[in-house]
Amino acid sequence: MSGRPRRSGAVSIGGCADRGPCRSTRIDWRPYGKTVRRGSRPGGGMNAMNELRIRAAGPEDLDAVLAFWKTAAEGTSISDDREGVERLVARDPETLILAESGGDLVGTVIAGFDGWRCHLYRLAVHPDHRRKGIGGALLAAAEDRFVALGGRRADAMVLVRNELAQHAWQAAGYGPEEQWRRWVKPLG
Repeated sequence: MSGRPRRSGAVSIGGCADRGPCRSTRIDWRPYGKTVRRGSRPGGGMNAMNELRIRAAGPEDLDAVLAFWKTAAEGTSISDDREGVERLVARDPETLILAESGGDLVGTVIAGFDGWRCHLYRLAVHPDHRRKGIGGALLAAAEDRFVALGGRRADAMVLVRNELAQHAWQAAGYGPEEQWRRWVKPLG
């Protein structure tokens, strides 16, 4: 075992349609556009017939992503505009990861890697689709991306007031580092 926390409810991309729910299979994030099948898990989750498509966002997705964040993300950012997200995707076309179900956008995560550190932003799942393993599937794709790029540790931006998100991050194996404080300075 790699030392990474084991996720409940295994996730895979493709290949399990004729065998029923996939179990203990890792996401291969590289061939975006494939289908994730979620097996049943205690307490909920998508059943084997529901499909979740994990893929990188393209320029054609950016307006939908911005609208989605207004519904699904907590808070806003100075970068929540078309130009900011265009720059993000132009700089690293695989950094903004989307989850789709039935053709609808149901989740996002930004998995940024600057060559030294792995940063997670905008993990958001549509309120009608929460507690179905979508956030876990997005995090698995992001973490696999980081490992493939040589990343050693991921950090996440989590609002202090967002208790729901704090519980989700903790369940995914993340924890706060109280000795650090984020310092910011607007540049514009």
